[in-house]
Amino acid sequence: MKKTIITLIAFLGLSFSAFAAININTASEAELETLSGIGPAKAKAIVEYRKKQGGFKSIDELENVEGIGTKTLNNLRKDISLTGKTTAVVDTKAVGNVKAATSGSTGSKTVKPAAKEAAKK
Repeated sequence: MKKTIITLIAFLGLSFSAFAAININTASEAELETLSGIGPAKAKAIVEYRKKQGGFKSIDELENVEGIGTKTLNNLRKDISLTGKTTAVVDTKAVGNVKAATSGSTGSKTVKPAAKEAAKK
């Protein structure tokens, strides 16, 4: 019984950490880039819009950012918020290694196994 409870607690702890939320009012460009469908240009556009407008009042306001349409917004809804702490962890050293290893690709964000190993070092 004790073993089952410990296993359940460990599983729940890992499950909650898997759901990263990005606060679009405070996240850095690097943190925004962790979102599916958001690359450097869109991340920069989000930060610029936020600076000009004084922050987002609603998640729907993201559609006003150049390059973000209804489909992208709907894909992001589960991963973004307007308040709270951003829980995405960005290892800038690893990001640099992954970008270097994937440069020259067709724009896909799929990370090759060799790049994953380089990112771990």
